[in-house]
Amino acid sequence: MTTRLLVVDDQPLVRAGLRMLFTPQPDVEVVGEAANGREAVQLAERHQPDVVLMDLRMPILDGIGATREILARRPSTRVIVLTTFDDDEHLYPALSAGACGFFAKDAVPEELLAAVSQAARGRLPFGQGALDRLVRQAVDSRASSARHPQPADNLTPRERQVLALLADGLSNAEIALRLHLGVTTVKTHIAGLMTKTGCANRVQLAVLAVHLGLAAGGENPEHH
Repeated sequence: MTTRLLVVDDQPLVRAGLRMLFTPQPDVEVVGEAANGREAVQLAERHQPDVVLMDLRMPILDGIGATREILARRPSTRVIVLTTFDDDEHLYPALSAGACGFFAKDAVPEELLAAVSQAARGRLPFGQGALDRLVRQAVDSRASSARHPQPADNLTPRERQVLALLADGLSNAEIALRLHLGVTTVKTHIAGLMTKTGCANRVQLAVLAVHLGLAAGGENPEHH
């Protein structure tokens, strides 16, 4: 299956470089380029990309606002932030807006190629710097349950299963297959998890799973 990719950056050379990187890939089609967030929203509406590579600081409408608008209109779109500003002041607003991944512009080409492929499959690709900060926050949060005001005790065994598999990077379809559920049922469980925990997106749920010890060697979801 071909992944439809939209490239968003206010610098023409960056857009050209990304197009040169992805155009030779047999499983990726670059369906458009946008120079600002407003253009990104319009092109996403027109071309319905599977994945968007999104810059953050742009004129007219920034990447945070564009991400929110694109996902409000087409929630299935996957947005990967690609920015010069690899810091918490940009990472967490991007995640709150719904981005599924975050990379600095000094990422090597192979990382970006893999990130788009992973995002298209429902996974959560992150550059090492952003990933380190997310894990550090999750580890630090063990000392204070105030970071997650909704207690874990109110999660059902099935919700904990879904949360653990989500944190391991499985897509909705993969979770459904693993737990012998329908994809719609998995989506319902994830929506319920967001409501119960106050998490706004899958990335925040994954961080919560690490905090609860459910991911990467935590609870085995098959043992409930």
